[in-house]
Amino acid sequence: MNNSLLDIYKNKKVLITGHTGFKGSWLAIWLHELGANVIGYALDPKTERDNFVVTDLGSKITDLRGDIRDKDSLLNIFSDEKPEVVFHLAAQPLVLDSYKDPNETFETNTQGTVNVLEAIRQTNSVHTGIIITSDKCYENKEQIWGYRENDPMGGYDPYSASKGAAELAINSYRKSFFTENNKAIASARAGNVIGGGDWSSYRLVPDIVRAIEAEQTIELRNPQATRPWQHVLEPLYGYLILGAKLMDEPEQYAEAWNFGPCPYEVEPVQTVVEKMINYLGAGKWKDASESNQFHEANLLTLDITKAVKKLNWKPRLNLEETIALTAEWYKEYTQRSNSNMYKLCKRQIEEYQNRMDV
Repeated sequence: MNNSLLDIYKNKKVLITGHTGFKGSWLAIWLHELGANVIGYALDPKTERDNFVVTDLGSKITDLRGDIRDKDSLLNIFSDEKPEVVFHLAAQPLVLDSYKDPNETFETNTQGTVNVLEAIRQTNSVHTGIIITSDKCYENKEQIWGYRENDPMGGYDPYSASKGAAELAINSYRKSFFTENNKAIASARAGNVIGGGDWSSYRLVPDIVRAIEAEQTIELRNPQATRPWQHVLEPLYGYLILGAKLMDEPEQYAEAWNFGPCPYEVEPVQTVVEKMINYLGAGKWKDASESNQFHEANLLTLDITKAVKKLNWKPRLNLEETIALTAEWYKEYTQRSNSNMYKLCKRQIEEYQNRMDV
């Protein structure tokens, strides 16, 4: 890895929304290890087993609580903390929950994103913003080729639609406010991310681990659905590169970017489950699909050519390595009660960084 590229974060004031979440906690750890002054703004973690909690991350960064839907609170945090760089990850992240409460989903994912954009606009100290949306922001036609950054936004379910709408808002703010005021923002779209420390409901890996712990059969809603699986460190490295490039040449990189796995790593749910069972050494699964269940996409892939060519970013982990790293975290946590999970996360980040030198 060109470590000098990420040295740009050293001593920078970096605000992360959603730092108590799965991806946000990993990003906060990585930025902390890069020497950034990390400020987190998020709701409470959802469980005592979340990566944020078991790594004791709150003691290592500025840990603030709040809801991105609360515009005034958000503006006050920006005004008080004066961040230079913003990574926006806070979201309602689940498709099934979006069917249960579509209003909350749109308020959080769309209006919440607008609130973050407005805070960036009104805060003089901020010069760089990386807004994380989702691969599901695209109008999914179940096509066999990957979606490119200039493909239409869409969304069948409320979650996907809320992310598509957020992308439209980002583009509007970019064109309306951030072209000539020394601020650069970009959006990043990633696929299905897995890794240690995620305990969310309706997510494949946490569901696998919980079922094994309870000695129950793993129930799969859609075992043949394919997803662009990738380890959490893959897109995070893309976000970090993107942020560094934005700080260096804002006019060249203030746009949308895809971060996904190589096309041949797009595998069905069943394959991931069977590999996780193999690495964890326990578990069995069954098909629990129903004809009247909520709609979920069966096929969704991203075209990552732009990030590969223009950012010099590319996936470094194959599916086997991705699952091995993920299983290592859960085995360490569940089998060794005195484990230092921050140390494990730090080691996995360092090992991933070492791949950049190859």
